[in-house]
Amino acid sequence: MKLATLRNGEPDGSLLVVSRDLRRALDATSIAPNLLHAIQHWDDCAPRLQQLSDALNSGKAEGAVDFVPAACMAPLPRTFQWCDGSAFLNHGRLMEKAFNTPPIPDFNTIPVMYQGASDDFLGPAEDVPMPDEALGIDFEGEFGVIAGPVPMGIKGDAALDSVRLLVQINDWSLRGLGPREMKSGFGFLQAKPSTSFAPVAITPDELGAHWRHGRVQLELEVEWNGETFGHPHGGEMNFSFGELIAHAARTRKLSAGTIIGSGTVSNADRSAGSACIAERRVIEIIEQGKPQTSFMQFGDRVRMAARLPDGSHPFGVIDQRVVQAA
Repeated sequence: MKLATLRNGEPDGSLLVVSRDLRRALDATSIAPNLLHAIQHWDDCAPRLQQLSDALNSGKAEGAVDFVPAACMAPLPRTFQWCDGSAFLNHGRLMEKAFNTPPIPDFNTIPVMYQGASDDFLGPAEDVPMPDEALGIDFEGEFGVIAGPVPMGIKGDAALDSVRLLVQINDWSLRGLGPREMKSGFGFLQAKPSTSFAPVAITPDELGAHWRHGRVQLELEVEWNGETFGHPHGGEMNFSFGELIAHAARTRKLSAGTIIGSGTVSNADRSAGSACIAERRVIEIIEQGKPQTSFMQFGDRVRMAARLPDGSHPFGVIDQRVVQAA
């Protein structure tokens, strides 16, 4: 099934069930007022939400309305925890060159992860306020999962069973602030503004064979100001989502509603392009001796959408404009 959050003036919005073709939607607040409540009471809510979904997709649901992605918040507008990995090692190795940092110990065997802010996620069509163009405004296309409760010390295979929903993410970055924060030893804070999400969170079965080995086996198409920027494939993750969840839960339990990100989707084949500007700039340095591509300016737009072989977008589309913060 597919779920979304309608903007209603409340911090957590109201829950919608969305049709498979993203054309129609049903109010689901009689089952759960919002998605966080549904995740926290998944065993009770999921079967009833699935019934709504089946009725909607069969055309038998009463009260269905047109689905308007621009009216949506992030599927989870806020939650208890947001942890973002760097599961595409090709991207991580390139970023080491970008920031001139020494190799990360055990990079090939232990996932890299930071804990981001989870109190203010952005919806798919919201303008994105940034304080200063000089800070190096960058987009980062990712996939992610929303987990149910996870016990401390869980292993990778079992951790994958905790996945409730899959999401598509733009994890915004301010590249001018990243190097100092990484060198501090305390990780990102100012370099990571509010993260954006595609309008629809989906259960893994919606992808069929394209959810395999704990990875989203789809290309993520990225456009910047209407120009194709990249289409890297999510199947090239070096660590599965099960391994990422287990890493986050090694020394603590995870609350239901925790979001785990894949990190920037990145492929070794450079013909796939990139899902962030910093990666392209590093490739330009390697191939041309210096970066050719600038970071984003106010008024720029970025569009991201995972695409199924039939051309449809299972998560919907992120389409946002960068603006100057008031």
